[in-house]
Amino acid sequence: MTTSRRDALTLAAGLAAAPSLAAAAPDLLPSGAQAIAGKALTRIAFGSCAKESKDQPIWEAVLAAKPDLFIFLGDNVYLDTRDPNEMRAKYAQLAAKPGFQKLRATTPILAVWDDHDYGENDAGSEYPIKEEARKIFCDFWGEAAASPRRSRDGIYSAYLFGPADKRIQIILPDLRFNRSEILPLDLGGKSYAVWEKELAAAGKPVPGPYARNPELKASMLGEEQWRWLEAQLRLPADIRILASSLQVIADFPGWEAWINYAQDHQRLIETIRKTKANGLICLSGDTHYGEISRLDANVPYPLWDFTSSGLTEVWHVLPPNALRVGEAYRARNFGLLEVSWNKMGGPKLKVDIRGEQGQVALSQSIDVASLRMGSL
Repeated sequence: MTTSRRDALTLAAGLAAAPSLAAAAPDLLPSGAQAIAGKALTRIAFGSCAKESKDQPIWEAVLAAKPDLFIFLGDNVYLDTRDPNEMRAKYAQLAAKPGFQKLRATTPILAVWDDHDYGENDAGSEYPIKEEARKIFCDFWGEAAASPRRSRDGIYSAYLFGPADKRIQIILPDLRFNRSEILPLDLGGKSYAVWEKELAAAGKPVPGPYARNPELKASMLGEEQWRWLEAQLRLPADIRILASSLQVIADFPGWEAWINYAQDHQRLIETIRKTKANGLICLSGDTHYGEISRLDANVPYPLWDFTSSGLTEVWHVLPPNALRVGEAYRARNFGLLEVSWNKMGGPKLKVDIRGEQGQVALSQSIDVASLRMGSL
């Protein structure tokens, strides 16, 4: 047994033995990531929206960045089918991509799904073959037969990496399996295609076709996942990464996002505050453009969201986002999070959105000390 594997099992056993933390014991990593469980991670790459039918040259730039770990944030394939055999065939297309093969051979991977690898565009709890989709997802990404991702009410998961003084927690919520109905925006009787063209022609930002759901019980996560998430946020960690398939902070882009579910959006902020979950940043996908968002009003400390999308996909218009920092990057991209574990002054972060050739398009440095209660 490797040292890192032994460390991971010891950590999980210790947490499980503590009654107050038993519900929040971290999941056992997929087999490809177990070797780095005890490592102090310094380079984490991330991305989303990789159409399996397209060439994927961006993997060369990802590999050149030499990440310790890669996080797939959803739409990792575009299944868009209710036929399990077609799902498997599309995953096989991804598996055959030379760049993806190199990534898988050299870099541990974590993954969560969004709508297209869940199985259907913008689908939620109503999707009729979500159990079959879950099995195919777990099989492809190397989840053990006993993995709780195969039996929970969704594929949500959380992991801990590194020794006690350099611990990173990575949380991957499932925003599909339990999601309430999404509400359409009132477009004045026009089709979205016509409405979109009119706004674009007028030089205005073009939101997506969805509105906020004001219902108290409307949720993407569901109650069981919310209880699990709160327990996870109570675990000790130096840095926390909420790896969300949808944008967490963006202010009403009109497409699917946390802001469309008002109760979830506010509950996340209150749960961070209640659990005193310092050191949290968000990584997100879905949009087909890259951007950085920052929220510093009515939050326990500044909340950052780094959106990387897509690995192959680019959106033709830019939706609004009042919390956008600087410009959006409308070209194929991936993200890279770098951690400096300073002995004096605590850890520092640098997060890049990088283009297809590895060039830095957007960048933000963050002192983790600023991500603490009362830092505003």
